[in-house]
Amino acid sequence: MSVENMNGSMVQAGTSAGTTGAALTGTPGRWLHGWDAEDTAQWETAGRAIARRNLWWSIACEFLGFVVWQLWSIVVVFLPGAGFTFSSAELFWLISIPSLVGATLRIPYTFMVAKFGGRNWTIISALLLLIPTLGMAWCLSDPTTPFGTMLAVAALAGLGGGNFASSMANITYFFPAREKGWALGLNAAGGNLGAAVAQFMVPLAVTFLAAGTLGLPLAGLMWVPLILIAAWGAWRYMDNLASAKSDIAGSLASLREPHLWILALLYIGTFGSFIGFAAVFPKLIVDSFGSGVGIPIGPAIISLAFLGALVGSLARPFGGKLADRWGGARVTVACFGVLALTALAQLLTLPLGSFGLFLILFLVLFAAAGAGNGSTYRMIPMVFALRSKSDDGGKMSAARKASAALGIISAIGAYGGFLVPQVLNASRQATGGYENAFLAFVAAYLVLMAVTWAVYLRPSSAAKLGSV
Repeated sequence: MSVENMNGSMVQAGTSAGTTGAALTGTPGRWLHGWDAEDTAQWETAGRAIARRNLWWSIACEFLGFVVWQLWSIVVVFLPGAGFTFSSAELFWLISIPSLVGATLRIPYTFMVAKFGGRNWTIISALLLLIPTLGMAWCLSDPTTPFGTMLAVAALAGLGGGNFASSMANITYFFPAREKGWALGLNAAGGNLGAAVAQFMVPLAVTFLAAGTLGLPLAGLMWVPLILIAAWGAWRYMDNLASAKSDIAGSLASLREPHLWILALLYIGTFGSFIGFAAVFPKLIVDSFGSGVGIPIGPAIISLAFLGALVGSLARPFGGKLADRWGGARVTVACFGVLALTALAQLLTLPLGSFGLFLILFLVLFAAAGAGNGSTYRMIPMVFALRSKSDDGGKMSAARKASAALGIISAIGAYGGFLVPQVLNASRQATGGYENAFLAFVAAYLVLMAVTWAVYLRPSSAAKLGSV
């Protein structure tokens, strides 16, 4: 098999078992033509290396997208000490508005890969991250910056949240079905880790690296070189696939599928819990135990909030593995059960004022939410495949509808990142504490557990749909 390089000459890609795969050619702008990940000969000779190279740079850019998306979650705890006089409610808005915008952007971002090319859009979406990072540095340099301006700049951090949808849509074209789960799992986990890294690195930068002063603008500026490197790497090493096409018809068909909305509700409970609690965890720690709790490194106090996002990110692939063995519905029900019990335990133990217990319970909550991310995401193609078998009225393939549904469900689920902080905000404004919010979370998780069981595990329902 031969692959045409960028100057138009042909280069040998190799063969597999004496069989030559489909012709794979390249044209200027790093456009690849003839890509077929399911062609074994093409995959074994040139395809695997190309796909993995694109995957690693996609992970790098998506990782920085999550970093930017979650920057305000840790920055807000430093604002009072830097002279900003915003109310607690206003701080909650700065935390939650990036999730609201990011969730909304995930829908159009899903279609950008087919319109502009995966490599091209990765470059563009990475460079767009310069806007919220530089804007943050500008806002944080002046304590008199009006709240409206701060909120607008915080909203721009939602550009990082949109990156997930385009990154996942791009990588799905590069891998064969037998390796797609592994690739998408790596891509998702690599992105999710950005939340933990942001919450660990920002306190170091704004205190330790600022030579003992509170250099808040560094919270945005420190990421600029990494964004430029990631954009350069995407430009230099990634590829556009000419075969990547938008599937608007598939998206419209999946929207008419009732199970899309049920799965989206479940994903709000799992991924929405993860991203929502990750965003608000630093503020919850400061509100409940003060700003001195954490790991001292020189003049910096590293909040232990980063552990929540770290645990949740690492638990996601384990949730997928458990779902492969026991079924996504069973694992999701178990995760909602753990979430409900943990939220109840947090509600009952908050008055004790024990930081150790508070932290342990939250890490259990993050682990359950992360595992639930993996199990719920695994349910989506299974549900659509089983629906296709049980409903002979559909003309569109289950794989096509499931692929479109993944992007829509990931977008809807991200709205949980807005809802969780706002529920906590409402509780604090009404009662001065967070107990009512945790009571609401317990009720929500129990409802979602019941919905999952009733739709996917109840004997009569499972008989109609099959084992999910």
